[in-house]
Amino acid sequence: MKGVAERYRRVALGFSHRVDGVTGDGWDRPSPCAGWAARDIVTHLAEWVPAFFRDAGGPVLPQPAGELAPAEAWHRLDAALQAHVDDAGAAAQVIDHPTLGRHRFDDAVGQFVAGDLLIHWDLARAAGLDEALDPELVHGMLVGIEPLDAVLRSSGQYGARIDVPPDADQQTRLIAFTGRQP
Repeated sequence: MKGVAERYRRVALGFSHRVDGVTGDGWDRPSPCAGWAARDIVTHLAEWVPAFFRDAGGPVLPQPAGELAPAEAWHRLDAALQAHVDDAGAAAQVIDHPTLGRHRFDDAVGQFVAGDLLIHWDLARAAGLDEALDPELVHGMLVGIEPLDAVLRSSGQYGARIDVPPDADQQTRLIAFTGRQP
């Protein structure tokens, strides 16, 4: 795969398909994550990503405003992120997050945002959509994330790893690794 911009594009396209597949009352259906509905998943992303880059001195990204529909909030954020990772100057901007340190903007998108988008398969489950994730992206994330087990658990962003059978497919293993029930 060619760099962060292409990887982000691929992950975001999969997430966008799930966002665009939510219809009617689908936004209010419960997620497998306790206390969350489909709309909460998209709202979470539309809020934390701009806040993350704001706190890191990065570019100003669209924030959800008022009663903005979840799909519209997501597509505005996605377009801004893609434009920044596609622009060589913006992509190379160094950000300095108070907790996570210094990173190039595009590397931070690849490391933090793309991974979060990929593991939010729970939007598909909440809305009754196809839950299959891109196998190549799943493999890459699983290989990259497994060595970081202790660091990720201590961050508070991931629950305890859920045990799955040894012959479980990689998507099931990735979801369970992040503390979500596959």
